[in-house]
Amino acid sequence: MNEIGEYLKTERKKNGVSIAEASDDLNINASLLEAVEEGNAKAFKDIFELKEIVKSYAKYLGLDVNKMLDEFNDFVFEKTSKISLDDIRKAKDKDKEETSNHISSPYTKIKHTRYDVAPIVLLVAILLFISLVVFLILKIIREEPKISHELLGRKEVVYEFTE
Repeated sequence: MNEIGEYLKTERKKNGVSIAEASDDLNINASLLEAVEEGNAKAFKDIFELKEIVKSYAKYLGLDVNKMLDEFNDFVFEKTSKISLDDIRKAKDKDKEETSNHISSPYTKIKHTRYDVAPIVLLVAILLFISLVVFLILKIIREEPKISHELLGRKEVVYEFTE
């Protein structure tokens, strides 16, 4: 980041622009521009803010923005990863080979079981329905018919005793 900051500072001075002028033109705090020129990446809340300021600053100074972003990305890569991309690709390929060449026994395979609840719920509902129907049928069969005298056409005979 120091190299990027030094390069931006040199180009700003070549163009005869002060930090205050650049700050006003870009609407960026002067202390942030100074932090960029000093290579102080810790002055920013995140790396994306720093990247946007470097991009805006390079564009303002008339520099090749893509070149500056490539330099910035190299800086970020150096800080975030010490493993080269080739090593990462080789490790991925090796992992794929190991998993494809792996021989396993059917007795040692891990079987993932997934319980489906829908058939169980359906079975319970059917059993409840059948038991309700059986209960109602048994209740109807055991019930004695209520026969009233009016339905049979019988009239009650009333006996009267007279002297």
